[in-house]
Amino acid sequence: YCVEFRTESLSQHCALETRPYARWMQYLREGHTVCVACQPPAMSTDTQRCSGDGHNAHGDKILHWEAIGNSQCQGTWKKIRQLEHCSCPLVHSFIFT
Repeated sequence: YCVEFRTESLSQHCALETRPYARWMQYLREGHTVCVACQPPAMSTDTQRCSGDGHNAHGDKILHWEAIGNSQCQGTWKKIRQLEHCSCPLVHSFIFT
């Protein structure tokens, strides 16, 4: 499944990332919608959910995220909706880890 989030805030460290494999962090923006896929091995075998997917978050609950590979690139987002059938666009798409 996938979860759509609206990025509420992010640290300035995301825009400063220059390593080739991590340049995607430069394109994160406040107010953008991102799509995050929940796939094995991030999915718990017990719950069939990914940690941090905002399962019980509704409305204006602010959730925290952190980029893998640069712990200083972090921020907050709000859950928009969960999609059982993923149709994430090529840009602004991520995977839970």
